[in-house]
Amino acid sequence: IQAIINKIIADTGASSMKDMGKVMGMASKQLAGKADNKIVSNIVRTLLG
Repeated sequence: IQAIINKIIADTGASSMKDMGKVMGMASKQLAGKADNKIVSNIVRTLLG
C-alpha cells in the first residue's frame, strides 16, 4: 500500500498536506477494495506531513 502511495505522490508532485486531497483521490481509486481509506489517509498524512 505504501509503495502505491509513494508512486502517486511522485506522479502528482505532491509535497505538502495541501496536496492530500489529490493524492487521496487517486489512492482511493487505485486501492478500492484493497485497503481501508482510514489506513490510506494515515499513510498519506505521514508521508506528506
